[in-house]
Amino acid sequence: MLPAIIILALIALVALHFWWRARLQQERARWQAETEKRAEREQATAADTHARQEALLDSMIEGVLVLDESGRVQFANRAFAQMFQTTGSLLGQTVIEALRLHEVAKIVERTSREGRVTRFELELAGEPERWLQINAAAITSAERRQLGTVIVFHDQTQLKKLEGTREEFVANVSHELRTPLSLIKGYAETLLDGAKDDPEVATKFLQTIDRNARRLDLLIQDLLIISALESGRVSLSFGTVDLRELTERIIADFKSRADARHVRLVGDMPELAAHADEARLEQVLGNLLENAVKYGREHGCVTVGGRAVSDGWLELFVQDDGPGIPAEALERVFERFYRVDKARSREQGGTGLGLSIVKHIVQGHGGRVWVESEPGKGAKFCFTLPVARPEPVG
Repeated sequence: MLPAIIILALIALVALHFWWRARLQQERARWQAETEKRAEREQATAADTHARQEALLDSMIEGVLVLDESGRVQFANRAFAQMFQTTGSLLGQTVIEALRLHEVAKIVERTSREGRVTRFELELAGEPERWLQINAAAITSAERRQLGTVIVFHDQTQLKKLEGTREEFVANVSHELRTPLSLIKGYAETLLDGAKDDPEVATKFLQTIDRNARRLDLLIQDLLIISALESGRVSLSFGTVDLRELTERIIADFKSRADARHVRLVGDMPELAAHADEARLEQVLGNLLENAVKYGREHGCVTVGGRAVSDGWLELFVQDDGPGIPAEALERVFERFYRVDKARSREQGGTGLGLSIVKHIVQGHGGRVWVESEPGKGAKFCFTLPVARPEPVG
């Protein structure tokens, strides 16, 4: 009986061994499958995270360059490629190979030593000139081991141009204000020193003071207008403007000034209607007509006219037969304070802002302004305006 029990126990132990072995194999297979799925999920998550990071970096307007620990390119975003006009893949290249800029290579070296470089300014040679601000930081592990470098390039070109424009504007305003103020101060001091006792001299000096005070007033008014136009604080009041009627009115207003220089004013405006702000349009034509009378030929002729052009636009012009404008000045006459003949313009009381005001008002109407001229053959200032919209029926 005992041997049979021992044999049955041995058989049970063998069966239990094979059952545990099969169970262990099943658990091992299940664990392996779960591990593989987990790895696939982690890999997919990492790929998704990487894709999101690249999409985020590609959406930035700043150029981004990521280097590995050996200083070779691992990633460059779209803005970087556009900024440096690179083509093809930069992967694996050094900074020198990718950019040919030793300054950037030196920034990478500094970052490796210092951990961070901020607000480094770099001017790129060539046309047009460009300025970049560069910030760089080392990428490190939890154990402080350097894994690479990230460099961010900010395009500062527009800001630099604005700074230059502001500095030039301040310098020009200071210069324009200094001249009449110096005259007013000098003549006032001379009067106080005793010239006031001579009626003839006092009258002459006071007339000069009054003329320069009015020049200052005009300059300040023009500065306020140009400031309001550039900042967008001036809202245009659009309506239908009868251009022939407006031209006749402006010519009548300037007749006395034209007669003083024996200039003939001619209206050549057909029956046209513009969609415009009448007060601002009157200011545009007034500035152009004043310049034509003031700087055109004495005993000459000034014509104000217009015509319809395609696509719902009108073209207006003010033309004189004076000395004209040199070719190198044609692109600059609409700049603030630019004068073709500085001495003559200041002598006649110009502020140097009239044409800049004209440009801003025309652009506010959606039009464009330009000048056509040859030395000795006069100047023709042209600008476009939208045609008046048809009145709604009913």
